Parts: sequence; C-alpha cells; structure tokens
Amino acid sequence: MAPAPPPPGTKGTVLVVEDEAALARLIGSYLTREGFDVQTLGDGLEAIDRVRTWHPDVLVLDLGLPGADGVEVCRAIRTFSDCYVIMLTARAEEVDRLIGLSVGADDYVTKPFSPREVVARVQAMLRRPRGIGARASTAEAEHDVREVGRLRMDLAAREVTLDGEPVGLTRTEFDVLAVLVSQPRRAFSRDQLIGEVWGEGWVGDPHLVDVHLGHVRRKLGDDASAPQFVQTVRGYGYRLGPCA
Repeated sequence: MAPAPPPPGTKGTVLVVEDEAALARLIGSYLTREGFDVQTLGDGLEAIDRVRTWHPDVLVLDLGLPGADGVEVCRAIRTFSDCYVIMLTARAEEVDRLIGLSVGADDYVTKPFSPREVVARVQAMLRRPRGIGARASTAEAEHDVREVGRLRMDLAAREVTLDGEPVGLTRTEFDVLAVLVSQPRRAFSRDQLIGEVWGEGWVGDPHLVDVHLGHVRRKLGDDASAPQFVQTVRGYGYRLGPCA
C-alpha cells in the first residue's frame, strides 16, 4: 500500500524508533521543527505494526531495541514497505553497518551524533533524485522501459523483471541500478553514482554503493566473478554489461 500524503504544510512523515526516550524526543523535536510530521516509539515489535498502519516516508531506526532489534525490524518491514530506512547504531564496527544495510537499510548514522545530522540525512533522503526516471517527463517515463539481455526495467512503474519474473529491489537498489541501465557499458564512478542517487553534496560512506550493488547482484543471481549484469570496474566503480 502506498504511503498516505503527509499532512498539509509538512515535508513528510518520519517514524523515530529509539529506546532511549530522551534521545527519541530530541530527534523528534528537531524533525518537527524542520516541518516533518513525526511519531516516536521505543519498541521494535511496535515499530513493525506502526510502519504497517502509518506508512511513514522515512524510518529512523535504532539498531539495539527491545522486542525486536533494528535488523529484525528492517528485515520484517522490507516484506511490505519501501520506506527509506536510516539505521542508528552505537557500534562503529563495519560488520554492524553492513548487517544493517544487508536487510534493506538505506543509510546509517553512528552514535554519538548531532540531531542535526539525522535531520540532514532525512532531508537528503526525501529530496533524492529518482535515478534516470526522475529526470524524464511524465510522458517520457510512461514509455521509459530499458532492456539489457534478460533484464527489463520499467522506470515509470519502478518494476524490474528477469526472464519475466519480478525482482524485488528496495528504493535505493532500484535507483542505483536505474543509473547503470540508463547507459549500458558506461563506467560510473562511486562518486557519480552517489551524485545521481543520493544527490550532490551528500555526506556519508561511499561504500554504501558497494553494499547496495552487492544486494542487486544477489537478487539478480549475478556472479561477481563472471557477471552478466553488474560489472566492477576495478579502482573506479561499476557498469552494466557482461565482462568482455
């Protein structure tokens, strides 16, 4: 089900799930001040139910939660929602970041952080260009279907099929793949992909590109050692197309 339109005069809806009540209120107050419609919760299982009923645009999700941790919550909501997910974690180890992203999170922020940083990440998510499809007119988008071998992308419908079977991609996975499919065989650097998908001026970990394209490969059944679709350009970035 598509998210309901945000209340008039608001920039979007944000659900903050953080079991430290004072921190949740602080983040919520900053987001509210910036014009977002905000709800806060402190329990993972409640968060799953709230996403299902409220359909927020963005979920700010702590990794360590009672009821169900952030990874479990993210894995569960990805079965029915494509809202943006920003993971909050007190553990800076790379494995924790990748675990969170591997279940469909779009970005992460490591504690301690400024509430302004969270607000900036939420704002960046909601103003992101939508890959190549976002820059086409409505009339163009209606006919903007790209096919590369057995892979077919309908940019207007935001649907991907492989051999006619649907492939379930998150918003971010779709957007990164859409950039690659816009110009098959062209090599895009990580910075170029970040600029296209996350937007110019985005500040974060450029290896997010690697993580999300890793998920795309897995969902397409693409072998990184002999890829049919997403090819690594060593020391540079990625392109779409089989190895020569």
